[in-house]
Amino acid sequence: MDFSKRLKKLRLMLGCTQTQMAEFLGITVRGYRNYELGSREPNLSILIKLADHFNVSLDELVGREFPKDSLMDSK
Repeated sequence: MDFSKRLKKLRLMLGCTQTQMAEFLGITVRGYRNYELGSREPNLSILIKLADHFNVSLDELVGREFPKDSLMDSK
């Protein structure tokens, strides 16, 4: 699942509207809608706010997974 779909899914799970999310982030509704449409990507500070709001890690928010042979597995 890509970021835009994950973002929409998390928002709906919380029962928030796009307007509420835009207000929380301090951006326009159009700006937020573009995140869910996949036509824009948020900057790091917005990603951190989103991850904190949804109580997920940044990796989980953006759909990042470590490969089995990553450095994290060798420690």
